[in-house]
Amino acid sequence: MAQAMKVHLNSVDELSDAERKQLDDLKKAHSYVAINKPLVTNIYTADPSAHVFGGKIYVYPSHDIETDNSSINDHGDHFAMCDYHVLSIDNETDEVTDHGVALSLDDIKWASKQLWAPDAAHKNGKYYFYFPARDLEGIFRIGVASSDSPAGPFVAEENYIANSFSIDPAVFEDDDGSYYLYFGGLWGGQLQNWHQGQYSLNDHYPDDNQPALPAKMAKLSDDMLSFAEEVKDIVILDELGDAITVADNDRRFFEASWVHKYNGRYYFSYSTGDTHNIAYAIGDSPYGPFTYQGVILNPVLGWTSHHSIVCHQGKWYLFYHDSTLSGGQTHLRCVKRTELVHDGNGKITPINAYE
Repeated sequence: MAQAMKVHLNSVDELSDAERKQLDDLKKAHSYVAINKPLVTNIYTADPSAHVFGGKIYVYPSHDIETDNSSINDHGDHFAMCDYHVLSIDNETDEVTDHGVALSLDDIKWASKQLWAPDAAHKNGKYYFYFPARDLEGIFRIGVASSDSPAGPFVAEENYIANSFSIDPAVFEDDDGSYYLYFGGLWGGQLQNWHQGQYSLNDHYPDDNQPALPAKMAKLSDDMLSFAEEVKDIVILDELGDAITVADNDRRFFEASWVHKYNGRYYFSYSTGDTHNIAYAIGDSPYGPFTYQGVILNPVLGWTSHHSIVCHQGKWYLFYHDSTLSGGQTHLRCVKRTELVHDGNGKITPINAYE
Protein backbone atom coordinates (compact mmCIF):
# COMPACT_ATOMS: atom_id res chain seq x y z
CA MET A 1 0.00 0.00 0.00
CA ALA A 2 1.11 3.54 -0.67
CA GLN A 3 3.16 5.56 1.74
CA ALA A 4 1.51 8.68 3.11
CA MET A 5 2.37 12.03 1.57
CA LYS A 6 4.23 14.57 3.67
CA VAL A 7 2.00 16.99 5.53
CA HIS A 8 3.61 19.98 7.23
CA LEU A 9 3.33 19.75 11.03
CA ASN A 10 2.61 23.43 11.45
CA SER A 11 -0.26 24.77 13.50
CA VAL A 12 -3.70 24.23 11.99
CA ASP A 13 -3.92 27.91 11.10
CA GLU A 14 -0.76 27.65 9.00
CA LEU A 15 -1.86 24.61 7.00
CA SER A 16 -3.19 24.92 3.48
CA ASP A 17 -6.79 23.91 2.81
CA ALA A 18 -5.56 20.71 1.15
CA GLU A 19 -3.37 19.81 4.15
CA ARG A 20 -6.21 20.31 6.61
CA LYS A 21 -8.53 18.10 4.57
CA GLN A 22 -5.84 15.44 4.20
CA LEU A 23 -5.23 15.23 7.95
CA ASP A 24 -8.96 14.97 8.60
CA ASP A 25 -9.45 12.28 5.94
CA LEU A 26 -6.57 10.12 7.21
CA LYS A 27 -8.13 10.14 10.68
CA LYS A 28 -11.63 9.14 9.62
CA ALA A 29 -11.05 7.06 6.45
CA HIS A 30 -11.56 3.80 8.37
CA SER A 31 -15.07 4.87 9.36
CA TYR A 32 -16.30 5.37 5.78
CA VAL A 33 -18.45 2.51 4.44
CA ALA A 34 -18.43 2.98 0.67
CA ILE A 35 -21.54 2.03 -1.28
CA ASN A 36 -19.67 1.45 -4.54
CA LYS A 37 -16.45 -0.44 -5.22
CA PRO A 38 -13.52 0.89 -7.28
CA LEU A 39 -13.69 -0.04 -10.95
CA VAL A 40 -10.05 -1.15 -10.78
CA THR A 41 -7.59 -1.69 -7.95
CA ASN A 42 -4.40 -2.49 -9.89
CA ILE A 43 -3.68 1.22 -10.31
CA TYR A 44 -4.90 4.45 -8.72
CA THR A 45 -7.34 6.32 -10.95
CA ALA A 46 -9.25 9.59 -10.79
CA ASP A 47 -11.28 12.11 -12.81
CA PRO A 48 -13.30 9.54 -14.80
CA SER A 49 -14.71 10.73 -18.13
CA ALA A 50 -17.14 8.09 -19.37
CA HIS A 51 -18.54 7.72 -22.89
CA VAL A 52 -20.43 5.10 -24.85
CA PHE A 53 -18.53 4.15 -27.99
CA GLY A 54 -19.78 1.26 -30.13
CA GLY A 55 -22.41 0.41 -27.53
CA LYS A 56 -19.85 -0.01 -24.75
CA ILE A 57 -18.74 2.25 -21.89
CA TYR A 58 -15.16 3.49 -22.05
CA VAL A 59 -13.73 5.43 -19.14
CA TYR A 60 -10.89 7.93 -19.52
CA PRO A 61 -9.38 8.63 -16.07
CA SER A 62 -6.21 10.27 -14.91
CA HIS A 63 -3.63 7.87 -13.43
CA ASP A 64 -2.57 8.76 -9.91
CA ILE A 65 0.94 7.78 -8.85
CA GLU A 66 2.86 7.67 -5.60
CA THR A 67 5.35 10.47 -5.17
CA ASP A 68 7.52 11.66 -2.31
CA ASN A 69 9.11 14.71 -3.88
CA SER A 70 6.51 17.28 -2.91
CA SER A 71 4.17 18.14 -0.08
CA ILE A 72 0.44 18.52 -0.26
CA ASN A 73 -0.54 22.07 -1.18
CA ASP A 74 -3.37 24.06 -2.72
CA HIS A 75 -1.56 24.24 -6.07
CA GLY A 76 -1.86 20.48 -6.56
CA ASP A 77 1.86 19.75 -6.89
CA HIS A 78 1.23 16.33 -5.31
CA PHE A 79 -0.83 15.33 -8.36
CA ALA A 80 2.16 14.29 -10.48
CA MET A 81 0.51 12.00 -13.04
CA CYS A 82 2.63 11.11 -16.08
CA ASP A 83 0.51 8.83 -18.29
CA TYR A 84 -3.06 7.78 -19.06
CA HIS A 85 -4.84 4.42 -19.08
CA VAL A 86 -8.21 3.61 -20.69
CA LEU A 87 -10.81 1.39 -19.01
CA SER A 88 -13.79 -0.37 -20.59
CA ILE A 89 -16.78 -2.12 -19.00
CA ASP A 90 -18.23 -5.35 -20.39
CA ASN A 91 -21.94 -4.98 -21.09
CA GLU A 92 -22.84 -8.46 -19.87
CA THR A 93 -20.52 -9.11 -16.92
CA ASP A 94 -19.62 -5.57 -15.79
CA GLU A 95 -16.00 -6.76 -15.82
CA VAL A 96 -13.61 -3.84 -16.21
CA THR A 97 -10.61 -4.05 -18.53
CA ASP A 98 -7.54 -1.86 -18.10
CA HIS A 99 -6.20 -1.41 -21.62
CA GLY A 100 -2.84 -0.19 -20.38
CA VAL A 101 -0.96 3.01 -21.17
CA ALA A 102 -2.76 4.99 -23.87
CA LEU A 103 -0.60 8.12 -23.79
CA SER A 104 2.58 9.02 -21.91
CA LEU A 105 4.21 12.32 -20.99
CA ASP A 106 7.34 11.22 -22.87
CA ASP A 107 5.32 11.24 -26.11
CA ILE A 108 4.01 14.81 -25.74
CA LYS A 109 6.62 17.19 -27.11
CA TRP A 110 5.16 20.41 -25.71
CA ALA A 111 4.40 19.14 -22.18
CA SER A 112 6.63 19.18 -19.09
CA LYS A 113 4.53 17.51 -16.36
CA GLN A 114 1.17 16.85 -14.69
CA LEU A 115 -1.20 15.00 -16.99
CA TRP A 116 -4.41 15.86 -15.19
CA ALA A 117 -8.09 15.10 -15.92
CA PRO A 118 -8.73 14.14 -19.59
CA ASP A 119 -11.71 13.43 -21.85
CA ALA A 120 -12.39 11.80 -25.22
CA ALA A 121 -14.68 12.07 -28.24
CA HIS A 122 -15.50 10.11 -31.39
CA LYS A 123 -16.08 11.48 -34.87
CA ASN A 124 -16.06 9.83 -38.31
CA GLY A 125 -14.36 6.65 -37.12
CA LYS A 126 -11.60 8.41 -35.22
CA TYR A 127 -11.16 8.93 -31.48
CA TYR A 128 -9.84 12.15 -30.00
CA PHE A 129 -8.29 12.42 -26.57
CA TYR A 130 -8.12 15.81 -24.82
CA PHE A 131 -5.80 16.37 -21.89
CA PRO A 132 -4.23 19.17 -19.82
CA ALA A 133 -0.54 19.45 -19.01
CA ARG A 134 1.96 22.13 -18.10
CA ASP A 135 3.87 23.41 -21.11
CA LEU A 136 7.63 23.98 -21.06
CA GLU A 137 7.07 27.29 -19.25
CA GLY A 138 4.88 25.75 -16.55
CA ILE A 139 1.58 27.07 -17.93
CA PHE A 140 -1.32 24.64 -18.18
CA ARG A 141 -2.51 24.08 -21.74
CA ILE A 142 -4.87 21.59 -23.37
CA GLY A 143 -3.59 19.10 -25.91
CA VAL A 144 -5.25 16.63 -28.22
CA ALA A 145 -4.23 13.19 -29.42
CA SER A 146 -5.95 10.76 -31.78
CA SER A 147 -6.37 7.04 -32.40
CA ASP A 148 -8.32 4.58 -34.53
CA SER A 149 -9.39 2.76 -31.35
CA PRO A 150 -11.32 4.04 -28.32
CA ALA A 151 -8.74 2.27 -26.14
CA GLY A 152 -5.77 3.93 -27.83
CA PRO A 153 -2.86 4.18 -27.97
CA PHE A 154 -3.19 7.86 -28.84
CA VAL A 155 -0.74 9.99 -30.81
CA ALA A 156 -0.44 13.57 -29.59
CA GLU A 157 -0.35 16.59 -31.86
CA GLU A 158 2.93 18.48 -32.07
CA ASN A 159 1.60 21.39 -30.01
CA TYR A 160 -1.24 22.22 -27.66
CA ILE A 161 -4.53 23.66 -28.92
CA ALA A 162 -4.01 27.31 -29.84
CA ASN A 163 -5.55 29.71 -27.31
CA SER A 164 -6.14 26.90 -24.81
CA PHE A 165 -5.33 27.26 -21.14
CA SER A 166 -6.14 25.89 -17.67
CA ILE A 167 -7.34 22.32 -17.03
CA ASP A 168 -10.15 19.75 -17.08
CA PRO A 169 -11.24 19.55 -20.74
CA ALA A 170 -14.67 17.97 -21.26
CA VAL A 171 -16.21 17.35 -24.68
CA PHE A 172 -19.92 17.51 -25.38
CA GLU A 173 -21.43 16.28 -28.66
CA ASP A 174 -24.76 17.92 -29.42
CA ASP A 175 -27.61 16.37 -31.39
CA ASP A 176 -26.67 18.32 -34.52
CA GLY A 177 -23.15 16.84 -34.60
CA SER A 178 -21.45 19.92 -33.14
CA TYR A 179 -18.73 19.38 -30.55
CA TYR A 180 -17.90 21.75 -27.70
CA LEU A 181 -14.94 21.76 -25.34
CA TYR A 182 -15.48 22.98 -21.77
CA PHE A 183 -12.52 23.63 -19.46
CA GLY A 184 -11.09 25.60 -16.55
CA GLY A 185 -10.03 25.21 -12.95
CA LEU A 186 -9.08 27.51 -10.08
CA TRP A 187 -6.01 27.48 -7.82
CA GLY A 188 -3.62 24.89 -9.32
CA GLY A 189 -5.64 25.01 -12.53
CA GLN A 190 -4.47 28.62 -13.06
CA LEU A 191 -7.81 30.04 -14.20
CA GLN A 192 -7.26 33.00 -11.86
CA ASN A 193 -3.95 33.75 -13.61
CA TRP A 194 -5.66 34.62 -16.90
CA HIS A 195 -6.96 38.16 -17.29
CA GLN A 196 -8.01 39.76 -20.58
CA GLY A 197 -6.44 36.90 -22.51
CA GLN A 198 -3.02 37.16 -20.88
CA TYR A 199 -1.29 34.90 -18.36
CA SER A 200 0.12 36.45 -15.20
CA LEU A 201 2.06 34.96 -12.32
CA ASN A 202 -0.20 36.98 -10.02
CA ASP A 203 -3.62 35.66 -9.07
CA HIS A 204 -6.54 37.84 -10.14
CA TYR A 205 -9.87 37.36 -8.35
CA PRO A 206 -12.89 39.67 -8.51
CA ASP A 207 -14.24 41.08 -5.26
CA ASP A 208 -16.38 38.75 -3.17
CA ASN A 209 -19.63 40.37 -4.31
CA GLN A 210 -18.70 40.19 -8.00
CA PRO A 211 -19.53 37.32 -10.40
CA ALA A 212 -17.30 34.28 -9.81
CA LEU A 213 -14.59 33.40 -12.30
CA PRO A 214 -16.40 31.39 -14.96
CA ALA A 215 -15.67 28.08 -16.63
CA LYS A 216 -14.63 28.40 -20.27
CA MET A 217 -15.80 26.80 -23.50
CA ALA A 218 -15.44 26.90 -27.28
CA LYS A 219 -16.90 25.04 -30.22
CA LEU A 220 -14.41 22.63 -31.78
CA SER A 221 -13.35 22.79 -35.42
CA ASP A 222 -14.46 20.19 -37.95
CA ASP A 223 -11.17 18.31 -37.59
CA MET A 224 -11.52 18.31 -33.76
CA LEU A 225 -7.99 19.68 -33.37
CA SER A 226 -8.62 23.38 -32.70
CA PHE A 227 -11.15 25.94 -31.51
CA ALA A 228 -13.57 27.13 -34.15
CA GLU A 229 -14.28 30.36 -32.27
CA GLU A 230 -13.04 32.58 -29.49
CA VAL A 231 -13.16 31.15 -25.97
CA LYS A 232 -16.37 32.08 -24.15
CA ASP A 233 -17.47 32.27 -20.52
CA ILE A 234 -19.94 29.87 -18.92
CA VAL A 235 -22.13 31.93 -16.61
CA ILE A 236 -23.97 30.25 -13.72
CA LEU A 237 -27.00 32.14 -12.41
CA ASP A 238 -28.80 31.94 -9.09
CA GLU A 239 -32.57 31.61 -8.64
CA LEU A 240 -33.01 35.37 -9.15
CA GLY A 241 -31.12 35.38 -12.43
CA ASP A 242 -27.97 36.98 -11.00
CA ALA A 243 -24.51 35.54 -11.56
CA ILE A 244 -23.18 33.35 -8.74
CA THR A 245 -20.63 35.42 -6.84
CA VAL A 246 -17.05 34.80 -5.73
CA ALA A 247 -18.06 34.48 -2.06
CA ASP A 248 -20.72 31.86 -2.81
CA ASN A 249 -18.27 28.96 -2.79
CA ASP A 250 -21.00 26.43 -2.01
CA ARG A 251 -22.29 27.03 -5.54
CA ARG A 252 -19.61 28.77 -7.59
CA PHE A 253 -17.60 26.96 -10.28
CA PHE A 254 -14.18 25.67 -9.28
CA GLU A 255 -13.25 22.91 -11.77
CA ALA A 256 -14.40 19.64 -13.41
CA SER A 257 -16.85 20.81 -16.10
CA TRP A 258 -19.22 18.28 -17.63
CA VAL A 259 -22.25 18.67 -19.91
CA HIS A 260 -25.02 16.21 -20.66
CA LYS A 261 -28.40 16.66 -22.28
CA TYR A 262 -31.68 15.42 -20.83
CA ASN A 263 -35.16 16.01 -22.30
CA GLY A 264 -33.80 18.70 -24.61
CA ARG A 265 -32.09 20.74 -21.90
CA TYR A 266 -28.39 21.18 -21.18
CA TYR A 267 -27.01 20.22 -17.79
CA PHE A 268 -23.71 21.84 -16.81
CA SER A 269 -22.18 20.07 -13.81
CA TYR A 270 -18.98 20.89 -11.98
CA SER A 271 -17.01 20.72 -8.73
CA THR A 272 -17.24 23.50 -6.15
CA GLY A 273 -13.65 22.76 -5.09
CA ASP A 274 -12.99 23.72 -1.49
CA THR A 275 -16.61 22.94 -0.53
CA HIS A 276 -16.31 19.55 -2.27
CA ASN A 277 -19.72 19.28 -3.96
CA ILE A 278 -20.54 18.13 -7.46
CA ALA A 279 -23.23 20.64 -8.38
CA TYR A 280 -25.26 21.35 -11.51
CA ALA A 281 -27.10 24.04 -13.41
CA ILE A 282 -29.50 23.84 -16.35
CA GLY A 283 -29.76 25.92 -19.52
CA ASP A 284 -31.30 25.97 -22.98
CA SER A 285 -28.07 26.25 -24.97
CA PRO A 286 -24.62 24.65 -24.83
CA TYR A 287 -23.34 28.21 -24.30
CA GLY A 288 -25.56 28.81 -21.28
CA PRO A 289 -26.35 30.73 -19.23
CA PHE A 290 -27.09 27.95 -16.76
CA THR A 291 -29.29 28.33 -13.69
CA TYR A 292 -28.09 26.62 -10.52
CA GLN A 293 -30.22 23.64 -9.43
CA GLY A 294 -28.47 21.82 -6.60
CA VAL A 295 -25.98 19.13 -5.61
CA ILE A 296 -25.49 15.88 -7.52
CA LEU A 297 -22.81 14.26 -5.34
CA ASN A 298 -22.16 15.12 -1.72
CA PRO A 299 -18.52 15.42 -0.57
CA VAL A 300 -16.36 12.31 -0.88
CA LEU A 301 -13.22 11.14 0.91
CA GLY A 302 -10.35 13.22 -0.46
CA TRP A 303 -9.98 16.91 -1.31
CA THR A 304 -11.00 16.66 -4.95
CA SER A 305 -14.28 15.65 -6.52
CA HIS A 306 -14.55 15.01 -10.25
CA HIS A 307 -17.19 13.21 -12.28
CA SER A 308 -18.92 12.43 -15.55
CA ILE A 309 -22.50 11.51 -16.49
CA VAL A 310 -23.47 9.08 -19.24
CA CYS A 311 -26.54 7.17 -20.44
CA HIS A 312 -26.08 3.48 -21.32
CA GLN A 313 -28.72 0.89 -22.13
CA GLY A 314 -31.49 3.13 -20.89
CA LYS A 315 -29.92 4.01 -17.54
CA TRP A 316 -28.01 7.09 -16.43
CA TYR A 317 -24.77 6.72 -14.49
CA LEU A 318 -22.54 8.99 -12.47
CA PHE A 319 -18.83 8.18 -12.55
CA TYR A 320 -16.81 9.73 -9.74
CA HIS A 321 -13.72 9.16 -7.60
CA ASP A 322 -12.73 9.11 -3.95
CA SER A 323 -9.70 8.15 -1.84
CA THR A 324 -11.03 5.00 -0.14
CA LEU A 325 -8.58 2.67 -1.91
CA SER A 326 -5.57 4.47 -0.40
CA GLY A 327 -7.08 4.98 3.04
CA GLY A 328 -7.75 8.68 2.56
CA GLN A 329 -4.68 9.89 0.67
CA THR A 330 -6.01 12.72 -1.45
CA HIS A 331 -3.62 12.18 -4.38
CA LEU A 332 -4.24 8.41 -4.63
CA ARG A 333 -7.82 7.93 -5.76
CA CYS A 334 -10.09 5.31 -7.32
CA VAL A 335 -12.90 5.71 -9.86
CA LYS A 336 -16.38 4.37 -9.18
CA ARG A 337 -19.82 4.20 -10.78
CA THR A 338 -23.35 4.60 -9.43
CA GLU A 339 -26.78 5.02 -10.99
CA LEU A 340 -28.05 8.58 -11.44
CA VAL A 341 -31.75 9.49 -11.42
CA HIS A 342 -33.57 12.44 -13.00
CA ASP A 343 -36.95 12.92 -11.35
CA GLY A 344 -40.18 13.84 -13.13
CA ASN A 345 -39.21 17.51 -13.16
CA GLY A 346 -35.75 16.86 -14.56
CA LYS A 347 -34.07 17.40 -11.21
CA ILE A 348 -31.19 15.09 -10.27
CA THR A 349 -31.57 13.13 -7.05
CA PRO A 350 -28.56 13.91 -4.79
CA ILE A 351 -26.16 11.01 -4.25
CA ASN A 352 -24.25 9.95 -1.15
CA ALA A 353 -21.14 7.83 -1.71
CA TYR A 354 -21.24 6.22 1.76
CA GLU A 355 -23.68 4.41 4.02
